[in-house]
Amino acid sequence: MTTTLNTLAFKAHTHPKHRFQNLYGLLDAASLYESWGQLNKLASPGIDGITMPKYKSTLIENIERLSQQLKQKSYRVNDIKRIYIPKSNGKERPLGLPTVDDKLVQQSVSQILQSIWEQDFMRNSYGYRPNKSAHQAVHSLTMNLQFKGYGYIVEADIKGFFDNLEHEWLMKMLALRIDDKAMLNLINQWLKARIKSPDGVFTKPSSGSPQGGIISPVLANIYLHYALDLWFEKKVKPRMRGSAMMIRYADDFVCAFQFANDAERFYKVLPKRLKKFNLDVAQDKTSLMRFSRFHVGRKRHFVFLGFEFYWGTDSNGKPRLRRRTAAKKQKATLSEYYRWIKARYSLKLKSWLPQLRRKLIGFRNYFGLPDNSRSLSTIYDYVLHSLYKWLNRRSGRRSYNWSNFKKMIGYFNIESIKVSKRNILVDWY
Repeated sequence: MTTTLNTLAFKAHTHPKHRFQNLYGLLDAASLYESWGQLNKLASPGIDGITMPKYKSTLIENIERLSQQLKQKSYRVNDIKRIYIPKSNGKERPLGLPTVDDKLVQQSVSQILQSIWEQDFMRNSYGYRPNKSAHQAVHSLTMNLQFKGYGYIVEADIKGFFDNLEHEWLMKMLALRIDDKAMLNLINQWLKARIKSPDGVFTKPSSGSPQGGIISPVLANIYLHYALDLWFEKKVKPRMRGSAMMIRYADDFVCAFQFANDAERFYKVLPKRLKKFNLDVAQDKTSLMRFSRFHVGRKRHFVFLGFEFYWGTDSNGKPRLRRRTAAKKQKATLSEYYRWIKARYSLKLKSWLPQLRRKLIGFRNYFGLPDNSRSLSTIYDYVLHSLYKWLNRRSGRRSYNWSNFKKMIGYFNIESIKVSKRNILVDWY
């Protein structure tokens, strides 16, 4: 399968207008076995209730059955189970859970689409792509703003993107590279699959691709590649008086401009462009601002991927772009840690303190970039004080003083979180 994917990638790279045929025939038992190795074995079950361990217990039979269904073209997409998970702003994010059968096939198709379109995607697109990350997007944005002389920012977010991408447009986009009706029909089945809500009601979507489906990220990138990335590169930039650039991570993107009238023109035309593809900007997350080294201070800032960008000064008094954890994200994280500790303080420490350590390390790994040490220290100090407070309520008398409390957190290896050396290397090299 890997050799086949490399062949597809080479053909897509050397023949930018080639339309691929017989892609459906690549969905055989070998590709399904490879897809099984790439699935998250802890994922929640779909509408049929079959868990990953249960599926694995008869894996050979399941893959043989599924490969025969695909070969005979009798495979049919299952309904999707919808759940809701809380967001940091108090709202809920809808997720769609496919069955294991659908996950396997989606993983195989996703790899095929990725191999083809990865050759077409723009360098400024970072979300849901191999060997690209949010940290790279943040780093690229930092370097461009620091050294390229941009003076105006348009920060934008697409409202309910995964729920609103238009099926007809997406199928037209896919047909630009795929000349295989069986493959296109299979993808269309996933887009049209019924969704079962928590209250048991079934709906058939007319637009969107459910978050949680393995195929959704690559379909989202293909959609925005044509709707946004190519348009900005081929139509917007040539019409600008000065330089312009865009950094996009999934449906969250920032555009920078040298001149004010260029930024204003783009800000006005952007909603019209997105509307053509059934998309709208999120008004509360979209703005135009003056942003340059001549406006030092935290009052003038914007947020991208959880980081707040602002101009400060270095040790020599020269302007330097800085980043810290966004205020809303910081506040939400503090509240989340407090609630999490409060809900578990009466349990045995060995059952949840290792998990707390992992949560802190996860926060450090993402937000532990240079300039953000204060945010890490605030989080760690708050967690320690919350932990100290609630552990001392486990019984009628005080359980810990600071001396034995520190010994306890040392035993569980809950160390102070600092800027990661790995992140320093990623940030500056």
